[in-house]
Amino acid sequence: MRYTGWVTQDDSRGSVLAVDDDPAALEALAIALGELGYDVWQSLDGETALTLAAERQPDVILLDVHMPGMDGYEVCQRLTNTEATALIPVVFLTGETSREGRLKGLEAGATDFLHKPCDLTELEVRVRNLVRFRRLTEDLDSAERVVFSIAKVIEARDEGTGEHCDRLSRMASELGRALDLDQDAIVALERGGYLHDIGKVGIPDAVLLKPGPLTDEEREIMRRHVIIGVEICQPLRTLRHVLPIIRYHHEHWDGSGYPDGLRGEEIPLLARVFQVTDVFDALTSDRCYRRALPVSQALEIIHDETVNKAWWDPAIVHVFTNLVKSGKLHVHAQQ
Repeated sequence: MRYTGWVTQDDSRGSVLAVDDDPAALEALAIALGELGYDVWQSLDGETALTLAAERQPDVILLDVHMPGMDGYEVCQRLTNTEATALIPVVFLTGETSREGRLKGLEAGATDFLHKPCDLTELEVRVRNLVRFRRLTEDLDSAERVVFSIAKVIEARDEGTGEHCDRLSRMASELGRALDLDQDAIVALERGGYLHDIGKVGIPDAVLLKPGPLTDEEREIMRRHVIIGVEICQPLRTLRHVLPIIRYHHEHWDGSGYPDGLRGEEIPLLARVFQVTDVFDALTSDRCYRRALPVSQALEIIHDETVNKAWWDPAIVHVFTNLVKSGKLHVHAQQ
């Protein structure tokens, strides 16, 4: 072991293992996260990082890519190939911006990426979301936790979605509470935020990441993701309440959606709740084909799609709109 440091705070919000061969960069990370209330363990090399990860079981690992000896890719591969550490989220710290570098990181098992030097606000958001993700999956068995880990990798695969799943998990559960849904429903909405598009693991990159409009044939391939998602999650007992969200979140109130063309209240309630937050987040986030829209414009579009196209449940849209306009629902906007 070359070096290990440990910063700890009372009332910790979670634990982080930071790995970087630059002592100054490592200390800056430790101080920034320690001041935010996280327990932070530090390592200057890969071997020490592997030992600490196995012993301490951090909620998140921040891992520098370019280190002498064992680089970040090898460390990540060894973490994901070891049962005790396989499900710990790993965020690569890198100056690499190429698609090839990102794909290499995903193949090694990375959950997310942060560009160096780190923006502290972005660092806080990424760590907070991953700790929340870790807490959400703590009571699941190993097979179920693997499914959630796959879902995070799928999100990282599509650079345009950013932290779409984290935001959906939070917004959908908050909307569920505003609708007085029971705790099982709230948990299903939280988990649905991460699992709703897990079926995209079976969609070819050429279709999933295509920057332009899809052909009719490609659109049919893309639509299969809801069926694939159900097939993945159906055998897992604790995910049974999430299945309606996965299968039906692309249905429309007027029956024009897919996969089954359900109408009105034939669409399960949790899917109707979830799809409103899904479309709102899509409208207010950057996409490869357009910039994020202002919140007010997104709400206008959802209102039009509810009144004139009859796509969404009017009662749920009404509650959601009031939550946003009143400031009771914190929303993300890239404006």
